[in-house]
Amino acid sequence: MDQNYDKEALPANLSGMDSSIQKDSFLPRNQRDTQKLLILSGAIDFCLGLAKVIVGVFANSHALIADGIHSFSDLATDALVWFFNRVGAKAPDADHPYGHARFETFGTLILGALLIVVSALLIFDSIDRLLTIDTFKTPAWPALAVAALSIITKEWLYTVTRSLGERTKSSLLLANAWHHRSDALSSIIVLIGVGGALLGYAWLEMFAAIGVAFMIAMIGWRLSREAVEELVDTALSDSYVSEIKEQIENVEGVRGVHHLRTRRMGASVFLDIHLQVEPAISVSEGHQIGEWVTKTLLEAFSDITDVTVHIDAEDDAEMEEHEQAMAPLRQDVRRQLQAAWQGLLDIKDVEKITLHYLERGINVELFLTHRAQQSDEFKAKLAQAAQNLTWLNQVNIWYR
Repeated sequence: MDQNYDKEALPANLSGMDSSIQKDSFLPRNQRDTQKLLILSGAIDFCLGLAKVIVGVFANSHALIADGIHSFSDLATDALVWFFNRVGAKAPDADHPYGHARFETFGTLILGALLIVVSALLIFDSIDRLLTIDTFKTPAWPALAVAALSIITKEWLYTVTRSLGERTKSSLLLANAWHHRSDALSSIIVLIGVGGALLGYAWLEMFAAIGVAFMIAMIGWRLSREAVEELVDTALSDSYVSEIKEQIENVEGVRGVHHLRTRRMGASVFLDIHLQVEPAISVSEGHQIGEWVTKTLLEAFSDITDVTVHIDAEDDAEMEEHEQAMAPLRQDVRRQLQAAWQGLLDIKDVEKITLHYLERGINVELFLTHRAQQSDEFKAKLAQAAQNLTWLNQVNIWYR
């Protein structure tokens, strides 16, 4: 018995999700905040890039010019984040029934790779300038002011972008925040380099650039690795899974949990759970236990949005598929029992048959009318007549 729950399909009191929509744009508040921040970030990157290039030319600072080009490249990054954020926020459709959050994860992968490329270019440029340090021209002081302004501005953008990314649980925004931090570090390089050049130590800029470039590469590697792990459906951490199991096992009626599979899609967590319940309970009670498990998980974990529950009458976790012989379904069971009991039991005396599929076989509960024989000898004859049915575990007879 399988049950699938999507938090968005549940009533608001069960899902706990904020469904408030801004009427003027029909976009959720988090997405509107993201779009506004990206517009502001793009405007700042354009102004900073323009200021760095102009001042770099007049102040004779090649490092500031390169940093300005770097800022202009951030415009492309902001456009990338904008695109993947809008695509990732789309509702599920026929082609993407689980939503579009993986597009945002893919964008994070691209952004991480870009950080690695940027770090490699910084290292290459620093080594090249070390080799040609004799031709280095001393820059003018205005380059220091623009570099300091860039550090303050980009660090502020890092702070607000990271804050929004943590609130919305957007890996793409968090990646973009680190990109802003890398820009601030890049401007620090310019500040150290220009200051060192003014003091007669031009090589300071090159060594500082190499060190920070390695830091940027580490950030890019971490973002790319986490994105790849999500794209290939890597399970959640053992500690997180243990917390999930603890919540499930506290629900009344749950006898065990096995085959608990977890995966992340953007900010959402998806679960596939096999629950073991008492084998003799009704189908509706098993279904209700599954609903309580889902309700408990959705309320306890804000990032769990989709739960698929499979109800098991026994722990089948260790059963290998190639070792299992499929027991017959009801119609075939009735046919084989009638053939085995021909001449012993009139089918008219059978009011109901209940089947319990346990231990790779079937336990049969036979409900007979009072007209049927009730002796122990009769029961023994039925058992002997059906002993060749390999799927039959036992027969329990009840009389009405």
